[in-house]
Amino acid sequence: MQVLHDAPLAPLTTFRLGGPADRLVTATTDAEVIDAVREADATGTPLLVIGGGSNLVIGDKGFAGTALRIATTGFELTGTTLELAAGEVWTDAVARTVDAGLAGIECLAGIPGSAGATPIQNVGAYGQEVSSTITEVIAYDRRAHETVTLTNADCVFTYRHSRFKADPDRYVVLRVRFALEDAGGLSAPLKYAETARALGVEPGDRVPLAEARETVLKLRAGKGMVLDPEDHDTWSAGSFFTNPILTDEQFAAFHARVRERLGDGVEPPAYPAGPGHPGHTKTSAAWLIDKAGFTKGYGTGPARISTKHTLALTNRGEATTEDLLALAREVVAGVREAFGITLVNEPVTVGVSL
Repeated sequence: MQVLHDAPLAPLTTFRLGGPADRLVTATTDAEVIDAVREADATGTPLLVIGGGSNLVIGDKGFAGTALRIATTGFELTGTTLELAAGEVWTDAVARTVDAGLAGIECLAGIPGSAGATPIQNVGAYGQEVSSTITEVIAYDRRAHETVTLTNADCVFTYRHSRFKADPDRYVVLRVRFALEDAGGLSAPLKYAETARALGVEPGDRVPLAEARETVLKLRAGKGMVLDPEDHDTWSAGSFFTNPILTDEQFAAFHARVRERLGDGVEPPAYPAGPGHPGHTKTSAAWLIDKAGFTKGYGTGPARISTKHTLALTNRGEATTEDLLALAREVVAGVREAFGITLVNEPVTVGVSL
C-alpha cells in the first residue's frame, strides 16, 4: 500500500483538475482497501474514494483528508458469470468479455473509469445499463463495519442512480458480479437506434459482438467520449448533465416553452423514463443545451463545451475547476431561462458545487 502526502489529485481525474489531497493511499488488494477505510473512519478523517477518476470534479483547494485510490485487479470468468475487482479498467474488461464471446456489456465499450464505479452510477450508454447484468455487488459497509453482498434488487438501480449513490458515505465497492449471455458470438438485442443505424440493422437485432463493440467505440470517439491525451475534447467527465426526467405536468409546461421559443413545428425529444419512473418522460440534456444557445465549442476561456458534443464540458489544457464550474453554471442558468428545466450534474463534486 503506497502512501503519499500533499499528493496531486488532478492527474487521477479525466478532467485533470483539482488540488492536492492531504494524504493519498493507493490500495492494490481488498484487504488494503478495507484497512484504509477503517483507519480513516476510526480517526474521523474525511475519505475520498477514487477509481478511474472519470466522474469526479475536485475543487482547486483539493481534499483535506485521505484520498483512497482503488487499484485492485481481478478478472474472473466462470461460464457466463463474470467477477471484476473494483479497480479493473472498465473498457479493458468489456473488451475481454467480447473476446470471450459473451454478450451484455458490449455497448458499454469505451466508457472511462473503473469497474467498481459502474454500479454506483448505474453506468449506461447506447441502450445498455450495468443494472441489467449485475447480479451482486460485494462492498465494505462502513456503518456495519463488515463486508456485505448486495443483490441486484438491494442496489435499487434507477437511471444513473443506485443505493450507493443515494448513501455515498456508507459503502465502498470491492467487487462486482455480472451474468452475461452466450448468444453464439452475437450481441444482446440492440436497443439504441443510433447504434442499429450505424450497423445497418433494426433495433432488436443482434450482430457479431466485435462489430457492436467497434461501432460503439467509433460513435463515442466521434463525440469525444473515448479518452485521448492529445484530444482536449476528451479532457472531460463525459456527459456532464443527466437527461431530465419530467412528470406529465412538467413535460407539458416544457413543451409549451419549446413552442414559444422555437415554433409550433418543433418537437422536443421524448422517451419513456424507464423502471423507477413510471408515467414520466425523459428528454435530452444535449438537445436542451444546444437549443438554449450553447453549441459545440461554446466558450472563449480555458473551459469550453466540447467541439464534438454539447453534453461534455472540457478542460482545454489550462483550466481550473472554478473555470469549469463557471461554464457549468452558465449552461444551467441558460437552459433554465430558456425552457424552465434545471439541469443536474452527473459527475460527483468534491469540495465544490454548482
